[in-house]
Amino acid sequence: MVAQLLRLRLQSSLGALRRTPMQMLGLLIGIGLGIAIVWAIGLGLFALRFVEAGNARDLIVVAGSFVVLGFATVPLLFRLEDPMDPRAFALFGLPPRPLARGLAIAALLGVPAIVMAVLSLATVVTWSRGPLPILFAIVSALLAVATCVLLGRISIAVGSVFLSHRRTREFTGMLWLLVIVLVIPALALLASMDWGNAGFTVFGRAASVVSWTPFGAVWSAPGDAATGSLGAATVKLLIAVATVALLWRGWEALVARLVVSPVREAPTKSFGGLGWFDALPGGPVGVIAARSLTYWSRDSRYLAPLLVIPVVPFLMIAPLLVAGVPAQPLALLPLPVMCLFLGWSLHNELALDSSAVWLHVASGVRGWADRLGRTVPILLIGTVLVAAGSALTAVVYGDWRAFPSIVGVSSALLLVGVGVSSLVSARLPYAAVLPGDSPFQQPQTSGSSAVVSQSVSLLATIALTVPTFWFAARGLVESPSWHLVALFVGLGSGLLVLIVGILAGGRVFDRRGPEIIGFATSV
Repeated sequence: MVAQLLRLRLQSSLGALRRTPMQMLGLLIGIGLGIAIVWAIGLGLFALRFVEAGNARDLIVVAGSFVVLGFATVPLLFRLEDPMDPRAFALFGLPPRPLARGLAIAALLGVPAIVMAVLSLATVVTWSRGPLPILFAIVSALLAVATCVLLGRISIAVGSVFLSHRRTREFTGMLWLLVIVLVIPALALLASMDWGNAGFTVFGRAASVVSWTPFGAVWSAPGDAATGSLGAATVKLLIAVATVALLWRGWEALVARLVVSPVREAPTKSFGGLGWFDALPGGPVGVIAARSLTYWSRDSRYLAPLLVIPVVPFLMIAPLLVAGVPAQPLALLPLPVMCLFLGWSLHNELALDSSAVWLHVASGVRGWADRLGRTVPILLIGTVLVAAGSALTAVVYGDWRAFPSIVGVSSALLLVGVGVSSLVSARLPYAAVLPGDSPFQQPQTSGSSAVVSQSVSLLATIALTVPTFWFAARGLVESPSWHLVALFVGLGSGLLVLIVGILAGGRVFDRRGPEIIGFATSV
């Protein structure tokens, strides 16, 4: 069976050569670029043979980890089709286990696998510094190829099944967004790094963490052997073996599932209750909260911002590190920034309801109940974020005396942001993505309503949190006794603004109910 699958794979690859002249030209250009890339990286790996072993290991671990991650994510990003899809063999009655083995071996004839094999073998030259490093390098190269091939096969198979519907395809757009916002700052940081002084230090810190993960262990074992750390090299090699074994078991299970379900059927759901509506009280606030929680847990228009918010602080930290700002005070930045944007995310939440907002107006729901119910999802998420994030921030910062200030500033930004947004979303709504549309399909609007709403809500949140910032700064600079003051001021001012924002936003909602319906149904 393996020989037949290999022949089928080879014939499929040769069939791609029977194309139009323009397609052939593009294919040849792609092959040429691939060869040039392999040649350049191969020469770089050969050159690392003469670099200090620790520095060479760190570079290979970081770069190799990105390669492994690429095999796992690129098929999902581009929704690649599998020429050897296991479902295509469902009618032949082949045993799943031999079929999985044959398809995995046949994948070695693909261009990505061949490139990966060549570059993995090039690392053997890098680690030709003694018998043990060479032995570890050979075994690691084989394990690296197996890891990448299996990851690629699993990723393509999973993507072909779960990304075949529009709703799940929106996940690809979110994944692309995360990749863009992470890769661009990383490239900027690498371009501006002083490689003569700090470059290898930064790579060393990253490699020391990544080398113990399934992404980097396979690349780190030969380097550890070359530096004399045979114990660490052996453990990391075992991690690499365990990773391949788990991936193989996952691939076998996936093939066994696919060959008995060849048709891409729309998923059917059965609900045993009313979800959040069963869990929360039946009053106006509880019903609106349950409805909002349902939106935030299922609607991609709400989920997309939640995926971006954790990334924003690190986009700010990268240029500050390049500019020479010490790392310790920057540890205090991520949590407050996430709380700020989490609270701010409600500033146009009412417009996302579209025509469904008439239910609240027609049923006579009080405005404050509408405003309060919509804050429940963000307050729940924010409470968990502040509780866990404050402890982690204090650990990273290295001084637990700052813990009260961390909680106070983060809570103030979250509560003030929710309170301000509760008022702004009712007073200054602007056109939003319609229900059922992609979160990246923004409607065209005239005027500056969106800019005004966003700016007012964000600037007001920051301005109202200035007193908490002031006391927290005094706790860091002058006396730790100010940290408790920052905690009480942050919680007190946050709760005050939250209550005032909900009540004021409720009055606006009651007064402008018909106007809100007209706006929501016209966007």
